[in-house]
Amino acid sequence: MGLTKRLIGFAGVDVPAPALAMMRLSVFDWAACGMAGANTPEFRSFVAAQCTEEGPAHLFGGNRIGAAGGALVNGTLSHALDYDDTHFAHIGHPSVAVLPAVFALGETLDASLDEVVAAGVVGVEASILVGVWLGREHYQIGYHQTATAGAFGATLAACRLLGLPAIQIRHALGLAASMASGIKGQFGTMAKPLNAGLAARTGVEAALWAQAGMTAAHDGLAGENGFGVTHHGAGQDVKLPRKDWAISEISHKFHACCHGLHATLEALAGSTVSTERLAAIRIRTHPRWMTVCNIAAPKTGLEAKFSYAQTTAMLLLGHDTSAQTSFTDAICRDAAVKALRDRIEVIPDDTLAETESRVTLQLDSGEVRRLRHDLATPMSLETRAAKLQTKGCGLLGDDLAEALWEASMGDDLSALTELFAAHPKT
Repeated sequence: MGLTKRLIGFAGVDVPAPALAMMRLSVFDWAACGMAGANTPEFRSFVAAQCTEEGPAHLFGGNRIGAAGGALVNGTLSHALDYDDTHFAHIGHPSVAVLPAVFALGETLDASLDEVVAAGVVGVEASILVGVWLGREHYQIGYHQTATAGAFGATLAACRLLGLPAIQIRHALGLAASMASGIKGQFGTMAKPLNAGLAARTGVEAALWAQAGMTAAHDGLAGENGFGVTHHGAGQDVKLPRKDWAISEISHKFHACCHGLHATLEALAGSTVSTERLAAIRIRTHPRWMTVCNIAAPKTGLEAKFSYAQTTAMLLLGHDTSAQTSFTDAICRDAAVKALRDRIEVIPDDTLAETESRVTLQLDSGEVRRLRHDLATPMSLETRAAKLQTKGCGLLGDDLAEALWEASMGDDLSALTELFAAHPKT
């Protein structure tokens, strides 16, 4: 059975409780990132330009617009801080492409929060499946999986909410094949989060257009001259989930920067060595990250989020890498940070997993200390929830984070989306 046919059948699947529970955590995390991201001044004019007509979809930071525009704005704002969840099977951020689509469309349809969450799971799972099917070459050559694979996940999720028949789901996926886009060349710029917003909007528009009768190629995703073959897709064999769903392996961020940096930062988190004693620091990482988050001398706060040397120096000097307010243009010019990052060497090592990092600290005495961390190390749902709540408090303040947590775990869609307009204290 081909991938497209599998995805069509997957749209109406019964979602198991563990997958729904993980999705609830990601809903909270995504919304917290979006509400905090709405405070980013660089995006205010962009948001204002989208607010030309009123609609049902609540935007982070205020205003209500149509479903497609709402998906675009909320997808962009929730990825603005680059603090949202990741899935390493396809190196993508699944929630920021899928959840903006299902929430905006869910409000349009007056859906329940349970329906939106279930559709979110289907979309996230589909985006991961498509990403794995496309393979590593697709990402390595320069495509942004969050946006490309994510667009198909958002489309399938939207089709589920709309209750489309199989033939219209097929057309929706075909339409998405003409719209899915996004390149890694945008990393470190405002266009990177825009990639996520475009994927979310694609999902809403492709599903609504298919519902309205627009048709597309029989298999625009996996067929002849389809998206896969024209976008360096490997066509790897993938199977629909049975017992174990890919969403269970989502990795949430606890540092406000590219996820490729997190294993290194976690490895160093327990270090008590004075920076004055550090003669050299060597970071070993999977080669894939060398073109993603290895900006040697970042000049802006955005670029800092994609720099091993910068974030390592910040952490070792006591700057809070979990706080998005730490990533500023000024921190890139800090003399102490610049001096320490000059002592850091980043080494590609293909014996490591993409979730793994090894760090060697060479002291002025000649002593060598070795640290390592693997983000794939299992974490209980309870531990994850506690860490996300702490993160939410840091982003939003205690009271707003508590209200968002309760709404995310509840059953009232409007109670959750009405909080999107709240402005976190900074």
